[in-house]
Amino acid sequence: MIPVRLVTAAALGALALSGCAPAGDDDSAWGDLRLVGRQEPTPYAVPLRDPLSAVTDPVAPRPVLRPKRETAPPAADPRGLPTASEYTRAARRVGAMSLPELAGQVIVASYDGTRAPVRLVRRLHLGGVIVFSDNVDSARQITRSNRTLAREVGRPLVVGVDQEGGTVARVLGEATRFPAFMSAGAADDADLTRAAARGSGAELLGMGFDLVFAPDADVTIGPSDPVIGSRSAGSRPGLVTRHVVAATQGYQDAGVVPVLKHFPGHGSLTTDSHLALPVQRRTRAQLDRVDLRPFREAVADGAPAVMTGHIDVRAVDPGRPASVSRKVTSGLLRRDLGFRGVVVTDSLAMDGVEKQLPGGRGAVAALRAGADVLLMPPDPTAARTAVVRAVRGGAVPRARLESAATRMLAMLLHQRAADAPPAAPGSQQRAATRLSRAAVTVVDGRCSGRLVTEGIRVVGPRAQAARMEAAARRAGLRVGSGSKVVLVPRGGAAARGRVVVALDTPYVLRRSIARSKIATYGDNAAVMRALVDVLLGNAPAPGHLPVTVRGVARTGC
Repeated sequence: MIPVRLVTAAALGALALSGCAPAGDDDSAWGDLRLVGRQEPTPYAVPLRDPLSAVTDPVAPRPVLRPKRETAPPAADPRGLPTASEYTRAARRVGAMSLPELAGQVIVASYDGTRAPVRLVRRLHLGGVIVFSDNVDSARQITRSNRTLAREVGRPLVVGVDQEGGTVARVLGEATRFPAFMSAGAADDADLTRAAARGSGAELLGMGFDLVFAPDADVTIGPSDPVIGSRSAGSRPGLVTRHVVAATQGYQDAGVVPVLKHFPGHGSLTTDSHLALPVQRRTRAQLDRVDLRPFREAVADGAPAVMTGHIDVRAVDPGRPASVSRKVTSGLLRRDLGFRGVVVTDSLAMDGVEKQLPGGRGAVAALRAGADVLLMPPDPTAARTAVVRAVRGGAVPRARLESAATRMLAMLLHQRAADAPPAAPGSQQRAATRLSRAAVTVVDGRCSGRLVTEGIRVVGPRAQAARMEAAARRAGLRVGSGSKVVLVPRGGAAARGRVVVALDTPYVLRRSIARSKIATYGDNAAVMRALVDVLLGNAPAPGHLPVTVRGVARTGC
């Protein structure tokens, strides 16, 4: 590895002006942007805004720096992006890695069991791991596991988790359960959204996580969206944008790295990318107005990481998943949106990409496209081997791999520099409760006063019904007889009762028959307490529908 050389300030402007955009998408078309020392082919030159930086490209953030005169390191970028100093420290670590270590460094893998995967991480020199429900017995156990992994590996490591709230939450038990992100759109209070993300992030940090795969920046199209649903804040681009930016800020307040997903937008698709490759047929102008807007504004606000989805974007790169498309990653995301953070692929084990590029081919293609983190290849050993062979064979420049590893490590160094206070699992219930109460939406029936008799009979899934019954008893309601309250979970059918409650997306309320129809966008204990207070007339239902539901009386009270 040739070390990054220091150059004088006079040379910086010339370097910054030396890049040009590619004429096409093949490797021979890259412009001649060069840094002192080894540099990968690069399509676009985007200078770092940090005053110490000279130039970096969106594929290879390897700054050329003048000698440092400061007596203290520069302050962390308030927008969540690493400083030039952190990039330089990361580049030095990367420069000491062998090729197999570099190939492992850009992989974040899943693992089996509840024990810390120390041997797996060491053997492959993985850049990190992602935690799923199968890896979690309790918040206490996963905290021990994550701390053991950090201690035994002894280097910066991504430990990430899908903890969006609602139906997507891998750590339950003692951890605070937050409602689905659609509750943010229903409440439409950016301060509450930011506080909820900050609370969730603080608990994750306390459990040893440094990265969360949230918020979901997709704009849902409604009932025909089979995958995103309540994971989206809503169907209006401005509404979604407002809460994506607020949630991103909240996670950063808490000292965890948020990863916006699923670029360039999965909410308008009717095919599940876990099962097949969805086709996005919107024009580029339509994408700009709707799907790209939350990403664009969050990027402008300094979002540190973006996940690319397995989506065939016909207006940009027909037939190729966005996660392995250079035109999407290096073109649409880096050049057009100006993104300078870390690009993470969606799981490379999903059929949306694995069927087209099986084995290690997906990992190599994503790296060539400009991705920095290869998430969950189906076989991490095969993926690392494929990346090593691609570099040795010339299919992937070594500098492309080095830049990906540098960007990833710089992100971790920046995250650790935040030095945010962690929170104990379960300590952020107030933030969840405030958001849940603000989101409750009454679309049919009275907006004030008591909605049930002295008792209620709860019908619905056992776990959710038990939570509601517990909340009702605490509020003094008789349980087991009286007004019929039907709880409809995700995917549930239309129902009939005195009160029908949609616990996930609100679309089922259109076909349901009830005096009162209510949407809660979640089913946790805080949601049930808020629901009971509304039923008793002790609290208002301030939420409004963030999506269109035809056939109901109103969008909210």
